[in-house]
Amino acid sequence: MSLDPPQYFVSLLNNVRARPISWEGAVRAKTITDADLKKIKSIDKVRKEQRKQTVEADVESFVALLLGGSGSQSIFEAAAKRQDIIQYMLVLTSDLIDDIPSLTTALVQHPAPFKPFLPLLQASNSPGDAIPLLTSSVLSNLLGQGLKQTSKNVSQIDEALPQMYSYLSALAKSTDPGSQDIAVQEYSAVLRTKKSRQLFWKQRKETLDPLLDILRAASGTSRESDSTIYSGGASVRSESTVSSNIGLQLLYHVLLVVWQLSFEGELVGDGLQDEHNIVLLYTQLLRVSQKEKTTRLLLSTLNNLLTTNRNSLLPAAVLARMPALLTTLKSRHLTDEDALEDLQALSDLLEDYTKTQTTFDEYAAEIRAGHLRWSPPHRNPTFWRENARRILDENRGELPRKLAEILSKSWDNDKQVLAIGCNDVASLVKEVPEKRSQLEKLGLKGRVMELMQEADESVRWESLRAVGEWLRYSFESKTELPIR
Repeated sequence: MSLDPPQYFVSLLNNVRARPISWEGAVRAKTITDADLKKIKSIDKVRKEQRKQTVEADVESFVALLLGGSGSQSIFEAAAKRQDIIQYMLVLTSDLIDDIPSLTTALVQHPAPFKPFLPLLQASNSPGDAIPLLTSSVLSNLLGQGLKQTSKNVSQIDEALPQMYSYLSALAKSTDPGSQDIAVQEYSAVLRTKKSRQLFWKQRKETLDPLLDILRAASGTSRESDSTIYSGGASVRSESTVSSNIGLQLLYHVLLVVWQLSFEGELVGDGLQDEHNIVLLYTQLLRVSQKEKTTRLLLSTLNNLLTTNRNSLLPAAVLARMPALLTTLKSRHLTDEDALEDLQALSDLLEDYTKTQTTFDEYAAEIRAGHLRWSPPHRNPTFWRENARRILDENRGELPRKLAEILSKSWDNDKQVLAIGCNDVASLVKEVPEKRSQLEKLGLKGRVMELMQEADESVRWESLRAVGEWLRYSFESKTELPIR
């Protein structure tokens, strides 16, 4: 897939191409050789077809010019002190790679195809400066080709790709949308093989986290507001930008990168959910998506992830109210065949899952997601009578441990989570009083007592009710164990 580069980058390329270079002065200063100059002039400022014929007639000598060989230095090493020449040759090299496949293949087969370029990524303290920016464009194309070809340069790729990812992550963390867009487009250029996706995931704190921050900004959410999204709130964005002024082009390119990563669904699915609550985030993005091309990527990514992580992600999808959203999407009259296919596949997948889901499964999924809402089980006395003991015993007490973890947080932006958690503690103590010590060991008794001092009235009420249940059974146990 070919993506149009940002206008800023196009302008940079054109400005460099237009600058005059004193080539003869460079020869006199012994910066480059006369032979180098002849090769450069033979392909500089000529028609594409003439350039292609010249290079294809002597591919090896042009490989030697750009990468060095047989004892000769690369032009980038020889002219290291001449930034104007370095910039010009980076742009020329990028043009050659784009236009002459046979040269690109030969470059990738060189014993050290990335060596002259890696130092140039560190040529400036500012990632957005011209030389590292132009270098990353060349490297992303070379690495993309090298990853696709069966070559002997596995060790060189293993050395170069992490450095390339680290550089692009700095661009992605920039506040400049143009720099961010360059980063995600160059990520996309290399994320076409299993190896590159695995390395990207390995460096995900650098590579992926800034991109998920962009998606969160686009959705109008933050990690702290996840629990309110579970209640179904959403707003509609304008067609040119989404929330936080994230441009649709940047949003599309970020979604494209995550889509490419989702082809390693078994590797990344659980991590994306644990670290980024990806199902809820993508459900929200689907709600606000105004363009079919972004909807297509969202649906395809979800399909890739949910089909490879059914046990962990399908409960999260139900909790995020994805089935209802998919029904709404069907009424939008999508025309893209791939989007329609993924929409139907997701609908079928979730329908099959919900047919077998119990009320206990719904509650357990909500607890595991870590974001509580007033869903039906919480206020249902029959649910607690039938399921309280199972909740305490399931997977060696997994659910009460998770409940204690939820209640340990402050939830400054959504105090209802604390109220719901206290309600659940009260119900557990009421139905299974002999298990109070299990809950005490998890710190739940102390925490609900603390919450009696909360400013929020609903939290105070629910915590008081929970403490009341504890005290009631503590008092009764001094005389006799309650008959249940």
